Amino acid sequence: MSPVELRQDSRRVLHGAWNRSRKSTGNRLLFDEKSWTYTYLLADLTSKEAILIDPVLEQAPRDAKLIQELGLKLTYALNTHMHADHITGTGYLKQLLPGTVSVISEASGAKADKHLKDNEVVKFGRFEIKGLSTPGHTNGCMTYLVDEMGIAFTGDTLLIRGCGRTDFQEGDSRTLYKSVHERIFTLPDNYRLFPAHDYKGNMETSVAEEKQYNPRLTKDVDAFVEIMANLNLPYPKMIDKAVPANRECGLYDIPKE
Repeated sequence: MSPVELRQDSRRVLHGAWNRSRKSTGNRLLFDEKSWTYTYLLADLTSKEAILIDPVLEQAPRDAKLIQELGLKLTYALNTHMHADHITGTGYLKQLLPGTVSVISEASGAKADKHLKDNEVVKFGRFEIKGLSTPGHTNGCMTYLVDEMGIAFTGDTLLIRGCGRTDFQEGDSRTLYKSVHERIFTLPDNYRLFPAHDYKGNMETSVAEEKQYNPRLTKDVDAFVEIMANLNLPYPKMIDKAVPANRECGLYDIPKE
């Protein structure tokens, strides 16, 4: 399958799995083709309050336009971690949609309006989203949990049949293994999991699926560490630009060069 066909196929997948809960919650999934990043829009259709998870800088105008068209108020723009593959859109969204509060983990080292501690909650309408500290890919990774919907947003900590790399940004394989097994795999088996990326056209998994089929995280910790040490992945193309920018862009638009 060509890259174009894969992108088209991934869009068809998105409109199947994610949209099952849209009638009651106004959930939408948005996609950045360059970084293969999923951005998640969740809304309470009664209060019209909404949140975005992992917005991308270049897509901020698109996201803001959709939010305005839907008659929503963006209350929070959250990042699961300080990204290395794209620049966050939270600072730009604060300009486009005044009143938006940027959110990231206290351990991330990035600027934001609000820094979450482990198990801390923010609210949008009648819903709560809770930040679970799940370090390992980076020190500041958080998984965002909406218990009322039975869903979790795992960022780069847990991917579909994989996980985030641990060879930069203070990553640590043993820490990641512990985070997944103690914080995510202990959720109910039927909880739906939504990652920040997928490169094979998938969009959704579950706790039960990953506990059974994840080829890395079904191994014991020593085997997992060995796998992660031998991935031999290329250096992320955007890291030298994205990480410095993302330290600031929770509050501000990208600095002018």
